Amino acid sequence: MVRPSEQSINLSFNNSTTFFKNITDCTPVLVPEEVFFIISAVGMLENMLVLLAVIRNKNLHLPMYFFICSLAVSDMLGNVYKILESILIILCNVGYMEPKGTIAKRVDDVIDWIFALSLLGSIFSLSAIAADRYITIFHALRYHNIMTMKRSVAILAGIWTFCGGTGIALIIFFHDAVTIICFTVMFILLLVFIVCLYIHMFLLARSHAKRIASLSGQWNAVHQRANMKGAITLTILLGVFVCCWAPFVLHMLLNRFCHDNPYCACYMSIFSVNGTLILCNSVIDPLIYAFRSPELRSTFKSMFCCIFSR
Repeated sequence: MVRPSEQSINLSFNNSTTFFKNITDCTPVLVPEEVFFIISAVGMLENMLVLLAVIRNKNLHLPMYFFICSLAVSDMLGNVYKILESILIILCNVGYMEPKGTIAKRVDDVIDWIFALSLLGSIFSLSAIAADRYITIFHALRYHNIMTMKRSVAILAGIWTFCGGTGIALIIFFHDAVTIICFTVMFILLLVFIVCLYIHMFLLARSHAKRIASLSGQWNAVHQRANMKGAITLTILLGVFVCCWAPFVLHMLLNRFCHDNPYCACYMSIFSVNGTLILCNSVIDPLIYAFRSPELRSTFKSMFCCIFSR
């Protein structure tokens, strides 16, 4: 539950009206809880379809799609977070749980951890996807030796273990300014890492594709164009991620370092909108997969045909 007078990481999007009215003339923008539920439900359904499609189609049992599944799990965790938080608020409102009691605080910490896990899992999954695309484009002939299935599974295990531990540290030490600074620096560095990989890919991809085509034949040229299409898809994913999550990261910084400033409070009064953007990210990502990947699209079609033909 977001209590702006405290330094909480949680996203109770509509619980900050009184505080903002006290220090700023900006009217808080509130989003109905029904909207959050609808977006969360749609996001959960879409990302579950992505996971089922990859499991169902053996042609999608590739490292890149495993990393995409990791991103889908991160999106689902964001939806789970909001659903659980809403349940906690309802239990507190009807009196089944004391809002400031020990149990409510412990449950609140777990929900916060799920949210932190969603954010960290998303950015690290995008980083893994970017690295995978880089290897695919610039080491196409050695890709299957470099990025094996065992190695991709080990990478994902390492990512989620690190994210889980970092999420716990974020919840425990969130009151410390150093924690917020470290988290923000890590967030920015990972984004810079991804952007640098993409810039390098797009600057050198054409000349690299021509060299492979002249040395290894037309098939590799076609294969290279397909890989570039994958890189463009993941560039779109990165852009959507930044647009949806950056406002929340900015909110965290303002909430910690200029909490009582009226101008900062004015920005923080649109917290509900920032929360909606985060949930929308989980809805938009699967649409990008479906629109950009013919293999996923055909798998979705076959799944729907099986459902409606029964």
